[in-house]
Formats: sequence, structure tokens, C-alpha cells
Amino acid sequence: MAKDKKTTISVQGTAIAIVSRHAEDYVSLTDIAHHKKADHSDDLIRNWLRNRNTVEFLGIWEKLHNPDFNPVEFDGIKMQAGLNSFAITPKQWIEKTGASGIVSQTGRYGGTYAKEADVLNVALFGQTACEWREANPAQEGNMRDYAAIEQLLVLANIEGMNAEFIHMGLAQSERLKRLNQIAIRQMQTLMAHSGIARLPAGMEGKE
Repeated sequence: MAKDKKTTISVQGTAIAIVSRHAEDYVSLTDIAHHKKADHSDDLIRNWLRNRNTVEFLGIWEKLHNPDFNPVEFDGIKMQAGLNSFAITPKQWIEKTGASGIVSQTGRYGGTYAKEADVLNVALFGQTACEWREANPAQEGNMRDYAAIEQLLVLANIEGMNAEFIHMGLAQSERLKRLNQIAIRQMQTLMAHSGIARLPAGMEGKE
């Protein structure tokens, strides 16, 4: 990614890199994993890829958006996904299936990146819907069903702003950066008026 443009947003105090490559934006999975487990971020990503739900989700995305995706190789991987003996790295996933939704490389901007999606979820909650389902397999519904009222209010506001940013022609990375900043300011304002001492987690359904 030597000629790519890199921007950074702050999500829950963690710097998350976003790299623009060939007019497409990629979010750093390495930075997200590093926040969760600093010493074993690569292992965390590999474990995420071992999950059958993850493999199926990635396969569906590739079939919809990537004409060069190899469905035969994907079917073989999907059959093994979830087994104790199954293991795959991001690089192997890309090489075997021709996937374009994930990029993994060394050097400048090195790490594992995924095409930016779930703009509003990442901006407000700090994770995609798929990541939330992975972390909360026993929960029904989606992350928004477990959000605090303050988060839902902010979400309603930034949804309208995101639509306006799209109309303005802003790149996804710029939209995500602006929406994240707006979400932080609005949450701080709501907390100040409601007397809440911290950002509501919203992920655990305990608000």
C-alpha cells in the first residue's frame, strides 16, 4: 500500500487506521485486534477467520462484489470452517479464493485490512455488526437492540448526516472520520445532561 492514503480515527480511545486504495477504503483489522489483545492480534484475526459464520459472511460478500472470487475453493474452506483442525490466515484466504474484501501485507501500512462497511456501527459502537455477532453468539437480534437510549439518539442523528455526506460525495474514510467525531461530541453532551459518568457500553444489554 505504498501509494495509498492513510487516515486515522479514534474509537473508544484506540487509533484505527483507514487506508484508501484504488478508490476503496479499508479498515485496519490489525488495529482493532490490537485493542482487544495487544500481544496476540494476529492470533485473534486468525481465530476470527476460523469461525464458520465469519467464513460464510465473507463468502457472501465476495460473491456479491467480486467477479473474480473462486467459489470452488470457497466451498472447500466453508466445509472445514468451525472444525478444531481448521485454520487459515488472511493471506491464505486471499490466495485460495481470490478475495478482494480483505488485504494483508507487510511494509508500510502493513497489517490486515477489510473493506470499510457498517460505517455507522463502526463510528458509534467501534465494531461492525459481524464482529458484534461474533462476540455475542447467545444474543438475539443485533447490536442496536442492545444499545443505550443515548446511543440510539446519536445513531438517528448521524444516519441523516451520513446520507448528506454521501450526497456531498465524501469518501467513506472521510465520512467515517467525521461521523466518529460527531458521535463522540454528541455522546459527551448527552452524558453531561443525563449525569452518566461514562460512555454506555451498549453491547451487553445491561443499560
